[in-house]
Amino acid sequence: MDHYAGIDIGSTYTKVVVVADDGEVVGRALRRTGYRLAEAAQGAYDEALAEAGLEQGEVAYATATGTGRFQFAARQLNVTDLTAAVWGACFLYPGTRTILDVGGQTMKVSRTDGRGTVTSFRLNDKCAAGTGAFLEKTAGYMGFTTEEIGPLAATSREDVPISGVCAVFAEAEVINHLSQGVAPADIMQGAIASLVSRSVQLMKRAKMEPEFTLVGGILRFETMASVLADMLGGDVHVPPPEEVQHVLALGAALAGRHRHRVATHGHVAV
Repeated sequence: MDHYAGIDIGSTYTKVVVVADDGEVVGRALRRTGYRLAEAAQGAYDEALAEAGLEQGEVAYATATGTGRFQFAARQLNVTDLTAAVWGACFLYPGTRTILDVGGQTMKVSRTDGRGTVTSFRLNDKCAAGTGAFLEKTAGYMGFTTEEIGPLAATSREDVPISGVCAVFAEAEVINHLSQGVAPADIMQGAIASLVSRSVQLMKRAKMEPEFTLVGGILRFETMASVLADMLGGDVHVPPPEEVQHVLALGAALAGRHRHRVATHGHVAV
């Protein structure tokens, strides 16, 4: 049986998924990208292969995606984040038509025809206030770690508006709220609500249509996912927390599987 690997080298985390020919995930890994992108990618790849019980030579096709995709030397194919998101989301939820991907440094919206093609997209990569880094910075201002964002927000009783469109201005708002005795949980919830609002605005610019699939590391926080789902309405899919960060890596692996099948057998339906 052939196996395929997808390596998503993001600005914050590197994710790897190894799938069998039927699409079953047999190995995965996640580690901080840091500044040595090639080293992070190879290390995560080795870890995922070890979990799958495979050697590198047993992988029929390795596909890289993410901002650092050109740094992975063992790749046979590169695909963009948008393409990988479509392949992964549509495999998990075939009715998907709009994908929101909120990462550490970027936010992306893709529309698809459901056959692996991106028909429209919008990006927000100009300011941290529209990305996961906004939540991490907000937590950091208040002395909390990234891992504490979810549990902290879950204790909120109301969200305190964070209106600043810039992460620097938002910091000033957070400091002001703290000085007035506002509970950190409510500030955190307000930051999440602000990020959700920006997400929906970006989705509207991409002419969103249901079904919606939400992916990316920030969606592992259930509060973020639930607020987004409530605001969007309709059919909203969110992979489980242990999978939501790996959707692009999965999509890359599946895109590589398709390319390999086409090269081996000729035209293959998606």
